Amino acid sequence: MSKIIVIDIEECMACRTCEIECSLVHSKSKTLEEALNEVEPRVNVEAAQEFAVPMQCRHCENAPCIKICPTHAIRRENPDSPVLIVQERCIGCNFCLAVCPFGSISPSYDGHRVVKCDLCFERLNAGQEPACVSGCPTGALKFVEAEKYVQGKRTDVAEELALSIQQNKSKK
Repeated sequence: MSKIIVIDIEECMACRTCEIECSLVHSKSKTLEEALNEVEPRVNVEAAQEFAVPMQCRHCENAPCIKICPTHAIRRENPDSPVLIVQERCIGCNFCLAVCPFGSISPSYDGHRVVKCDLCFERLNAGQEPACVSGCPTGALKFVEAEKYVQGKRTDVAEELALSIQQNKSKK
């Protein structure tokens, strides 16, 4: 995939707006009062030490959930699309729950199917960001070009290394 959701856990304040936005956009009613009871959020804020970490499907390139699904309910529309679940095909066998390395797939409220982040596929097709990203009040979630993100990280690490060497030289 060319774009990914990145998380800055130091910016997350555990407000759970991402969970609410996710439930709202995937609900039938599109009203806050009903959405939280209609659908389960596909992003979950988890406590980890002193941090809050929004967790959702990472849309793995070689997604184990796609490989293990016996009904082919989990698939991609094309190589650059997110991993999606065709709910009508899902039989709720939960094989995908067992193989997901991030624990990002959950049983549906009724227990007959599974749900996971679809990157708000309909919003993506309309040129919008995933709801969790656009709703995050602190900017802890960002939807970025994967290659630009990786290049930025390489640049940051190179700068830190150069600064460290420079500081060590000045100490001598």
